[in-house]
Amino acid sequence: MEAAPKALSGSNPQNRLSLPASLGINVFFIIYSLLCVIPLILIVMVSISDESTVIKEGYQFIPSKLDLAAYRFLFEDATQIIRSYSISILVTIAGTALSLIIMALYAYPISRQDFPHAKFFTFFVFFTMLFSGGLVPWYLVYVRMLELKNTMLALIMPLLVAAFFVLIIRTFFQTTIPAAVVESAKIDGAGELTIFTKIVLPLSLPVLATVALFQTLTYWNDWFLSLVFITKDANITVQYLMYKTMLNIQFLSNNSTAAAAITAAGGTFKFPSETVRMAMVVVGIGPIIFAYPFFQKYFVKGLTVGAVKG
Repeated sequence: MEAAPKALSGSNPQNRLSLPASLGINVFFIIYSLLCVIPLILIVMVSISDESTVIKEGYQFIPSKLDLAAYRFLFEDATQIIRSYSISILVTIAGTALSLIIMALYAYPISRQDFPHAKFFTFFVFFTMLFSGGLVPWYLVYVRMLELKNTMLALIMPLLVAAFFVLIIRTFFQTTIPAAVVESAKIDGAGELTIFTKIVLPLSLPVLATVALFQTLTYWNDWFLSLVFITKDANITVQYLMYKTMLNIQFLSNNSTAAAAITAAGGTFKFPSETVRMAMVVVGIGPIIFAYPFFQKYFVKGLTVGAVKG
């Protein structure tokens, strides 16, 4: 009776890392983290640098001359940026929530061994990973059949279901959710919807949070759907707005006729082309950084949830 606490409190010496190995792993991940963070710091520093200094001296972590001309240039049309931000935030939140619900609802039945058509619907979603109808039929379905051009749904529906994530969620349900838990819930009188919402989903927070994070990044970084389906500037996302702004800058910088027209009209032909690129990156990725701490909380919470009690 007295030996049990000692066995529980002690750890297996074979599983311990030596001090040099532990230090080596820590140093490796510190260096790896710095390699990920340093480019972001450089982007921010260049975005607040003077354009002529950047062209003359190159990119520097400590700018010799600070200048916010790139941000002033971007926010000359602040109303459009704010509206595009609101579109991106709304599309990201609504799209991520809907896609997570739909994919989980699809993955749960095909993960059950007692579902007779599980193989068929699994192959059905897997088939879409191998073959597609092509860009033109895809466009015609949303524009001609569903009539979603210039609507918010056109920015949400095409990305709602990702076959790869459906299979990942299905595999997690099969390998992590014990069949004994589902059977015991059925014996207690719980229905399928109750089992799914009250048992399966709380035990699946790690995979749901992971998929939600990737879907959040997908929706936030998407600009192609705005390019294809949106023709009104009032409904474009911030990523497409930055892309469109960059194309305009390149066109005006490389077109002598446009430069002469601007100069003849009394304007000044001077675009912070180098620093504005970095400023657009900062404007584009700024809000999405806050998504990582939010989902990290659910990672930790999901990993500490127990399933079967002995």
